[in-house]
Amino acid sequence: MLRSLLRSWRPVADCGAMSLARMRSVVIDCPDPKALAEFYRAVLGGEVTFVESDWVVLTVDGLRLAFQLVEDFAAPTWPHGERPQQFHLDVTVDDVDAVEPRVLALGATKHEVQPGQAAGDSFRVYLDPAGHPFCLCWD
Repeated sequence: MLRSLLRSWRPVADCGAMSLARMRSVVIDCPDPKALAEFYRAVLGGEVTFVESDWVVLTVDGLRLAFQLVEDFAAPTWPHGERPQQFHLDVTVDDVDAVEPRVLALGATKHEVQPGQAAGDSFRVYLDPAGHPFCLCWD
């Protein structure tokens, strides 16, 4: 049976089939879902569309960014350490020098490690108020 399945296997793009699922949300663990949702609402815009004490949803341009309470949350220790980042958000800005002081005023911190700087890449790394890395990128 497995052999016949392997013989008939084709990449999904070749099958003309619809996807098996649709993206619903990106979910971020944090110690304070309401506060982190408000931080990202101030950065990205959008609307907080659902609020409970342990789950908050921010909808931006039809995409859902959800924040989930984790009582014993420990921030990632990127780029090294016992708790590596498991994801990060890249957001595009028109003028990073104009936006940087605004995200810092909202509670972000500029990370001490800036891998793009030496390479001449167009991004800077920050930490959100819960300690998750995110990047301000520009074209």
